[in-house]
Amino acid sequence: MRYYAYYPGCSMEATGAPVEKAIHAIAKPLDIELMELEDWTCCGSSPFSGVDKVKAMAITARVLAQAEKTGLDLVTPCSSCYTILREANQLMKEDHKLAWQVHEALVSVGLSYNGTVNIRHIVEVIYNDVGLEALAAKVNRPLTGLKVACYHGCQQVRPDYGFDDSELPDWLDRMAKSLGAEPVYFPLKARCCGSSLVISETDMAVDLIHKLLQNAQENGAQCIVSTTCPLCHTALDAYQSKVNSKFKTKYNLPVLAISQFIAIALGLDFKASALEYNIVSPRKLLAPYFSGKASLAKAESAT
Repeated sequence: MRYYAYYPGCSMEATGAPVEKAIHAIAKPLDIELMELEDWTCCGSSPFSGVDKVKAMAITARVLAQAEKTGLDLVTPCSSCYTILREANQLMKEDHKLAWQVHEALVSVGLSYNGTVNIRHIVEVIYNDVGLEALAAKVNRPLTGLKVACYHGCQQVRPDYGFDDSELPDWLDRMAKSLGAEPVYFPLKARCCGSSLVISETDMAVDLIHKLLQNAQENGAQCIVSTTCPLCHTALDAYQSKVNSKFKTKYNLPVLAISQFIAIALGLDFKASALEYNIVSPRKLLAPYFSGKASLAKAESAT
């Protein structure tokens, strides 16, 4: 069993619920123990750092200080949290003035941070620590013949601390292949989905989502498999109706987080895979991969 300090982030308890439920469902079968960080708080979010850098970094550093006490790698599923935590960790080492100001804020609440935390994304942990060979060996329901567009998103592979090519990453494609699926050509796989703009600039966000859906469908994808970022998942899944309304399209493309995709391949049922939470139902698409009418009936009753 591999042990990690786990930071879910705020969105995982709201719109990201299906993503996180599936993460916890696959953790034990993959010999992963996620120990939720004690008394965790918001990472500070990306907009706040543009308003007050010191306060934003202090909020983020508080999470890092809590994680440092565990002595474990800090794992998060949210790409935005991953980026912010990594940025704060780097700035605390390079910007001495900022580091001192943040240190004073931490001391005021009885904490300190020495910069020793190794921050990792849950997908990278599965890819590198579990490994594709071990992942493939645990597959009980091969997703043979399922054509998927693998969406990596823009934050997890950028900036320099990203763990794959920033323009054409392929770790998600490799994971999908290990589960039996067939990744399609998807050149927009690392383009922004616009999730951070869905409230402030809705039209712009809908335009970005439309481009991704169009690119996936034009290349023969039956569904999109996304990273575990709750913001990406919500944008691509929940905003298809807005895209259809604006562009007079008829997209009905299921969007599955890689955690859900792995859960299906491991043989877990619809409920354990948290598929009843998806806005665009994957029920019809996945029906052939669930054995017998009883399994399908169970899947239907769970949605």
